Amino acid sequence: MSFFDLLTMVGGLALFLYGMSMMGDGLTKASGGRLETILGKLTSNPVKAVLVGAGVTAMVQSSSATTVMVVGFVNSGIMKLEQAVGIIMGANIGTTITAWILSATGIDSDLFLVQMLNPTSFSPILAIVGTAILLFSHKDRQKNVATIMVGFAILMFGMDTMSGAVKPLAETPEFARVLPRFSNPILGMLVGLLMCAVLQSSSVSVGILQSLSLTGAIGFNTVIPIILGQNIGACVPTILSSIGARKDAKRAALVHLYFNIIGTAIIMLGVYSLNAITPLAIMEHTASPLGIAVIHTLFKVIITICLLPFSKGLVRLASLTVRNNPVSESAPEDRALSLLDARFLETPSYAVEQSRAVAVVMAGLAEEAMNTAMSLLDEYSEEAARRVQQLEEKVDLFEDELGTYLVKLSSRTISGKDSHTLSTILHCISDIERISDHALNVMESVREMHEKELEFSEKATKELQVFRRAIHDILNLTMLSFREENLELARQVEPLEEVIDGLNMDIKQRHVKRLRKGKCTIELGFVLTDIITNFERVSDHCSNIAVCLLQVSEDEFDTHAYIDGLKRGDNVDFRGKVMAYGERYQLP
Repeated sequence: MSFFDLLTMVGGLALFLYGMSMMGDGLTKASGGRLETILGKLTSNPVKAVLVGAGVTAMVQSSSATTVMVVGFVNSGIMKLEQAVGIIMGANIGTTITAWILSATGIDSDLFLVQMLNPTSFSPILAIVGTAILLFSHKDRQKNVATIMVGFAILMFGMDTMSGAVKPLAETPEFARVLPRFSNPILGMLVGLLMCAVLQSSSVSVGILQSLSLTGAIGFNTVIPIILGQNIGACVPTILSSIGARKDAKRAALVHLYFNIIGTAIIMLGVYSLNAITPLAIMEHTASPLGIAVIHTLFKVIITICLLPFSKGLVRLASLTVRNNPVSESAPEDRALSLLDARFLETPSYAVEQSRAVAVVMAGLAEEAMNTAMSLLDEYSEEAARRVQQLEEKVDLFEDELGTYLVKLSSRTISGKDSHTLSTILHCISDIERISDHALNVMESVREMHEKELEFSEKATKELQVFRRAIHDILNLTMLSFREENLELARQVEPLEEVIDGLNMDIKQRHVKRLRKGKCTIELGFVLTDIITNFERVSDHCSNIAVCLLQVSEDEFDTHAYIDGLKRGDNVDFRGKVMAYGERYQLP
């Protein structure tokens, strides 16, 4: 084998890896996060979990991607450790689909239709069609399908290139002398383990084995231990992804490792014990791509059948390895931040979905903070005041964590719909955070009144009750429209915000009149002004959130022009809503 043959083989491997990655990315984007949602939900039954794990892995063409995702699910609390076991087992079976696709390269016939069944024959057509779609289509769905087609074509071209480059090895004496050494079970298993660990993909390492088998120089006595070693090597990406994760996520990674180690040991003992008693004829046969696919799948299925009844035992073994420390139970809102798992960034559609779920929790915290702060005007309690402060601190943390995560996510390639969602979240979280700041300001003003034993007049109290009701309603309307992405609700926010602006001005004017008549003190006036100013600012931020939802959906980005368009004198619908709200929130 010359230097140029070696260079061609490495180049073919590079194309094979890139094609595999490209095809997996296309499949992931085409799923739009749906596959990950299925993984997270359809896991109640162990057999169903195995089937779901196998199906999803067959779709994304990577057991590593599936198991890493499962570690992320367990780490974020979406999935329990017991549910993860079946998915992990199924992922091992699903990854064999690549070997079956590649085994079709061995099809050989003079018939045109039979030749077209060979992937190396029809992949150029896929490349041509896929490239044309990528160049001329502007639809995300079509581009995702085209990416899958081009990725498959590149994968097959890489496979064909590798196969052509290694063919001269069959006539190389050195290769013929070295190859029998790998038939040693332990050595062959170590070679497979290292190959898979370095390439970070069992599908790719099996594909290389299939391309080498086309030389006609590899027997099943060499292939079997290498395939078994690849089973263990496939655990490396999962183990790496669990570093720094929570204990249950580490246990999920260990379940994957123990499953493959124990399964490999069972197959090794079974095959080689049987071979020692009665020599197996298959050991002397020359391996083929189809034979490798059959052996690869057979081993995975047998291991799963043997170990599925003992899935709880695997969980206990992992739990003994990573023991629990006594820790206090965290609040649900604190656990929500664990949804921002870095592992989900590899599937951007799902990461966008999780980011939105966290943003919804953040919005709920800000709304609770403001409502709690306003309730202090009825009856002050230090416990409620501390709750407002805690909520404000949590919202600040959410903004920091979510903002950082979204910046990382924005560098990934995402669909147009996900881009709109990402843009909405990025624009809204700062307004949500400011609402919690104003809640804290209101709380501090009421605390000052309590400490100084100040009280508003009966008239001012009634006016504030109307204002509070309007703020409560605009908050509820805004957060509901954000949570449900309901544009009809979002369109009702701006008319109410205009009414709240009017309430703010009216209350200030009424306060000045009371001040002139000596019915209110200057000190209480400052407190009242602070409170109603914060109320009005809250409504401004609610308006920003609602307008953002509407703008992103309509691809408008000039906020002032958009609001001016809404408030035009000839906008009968808008004026009608303003009048209706004005009647609902009339000052006494």
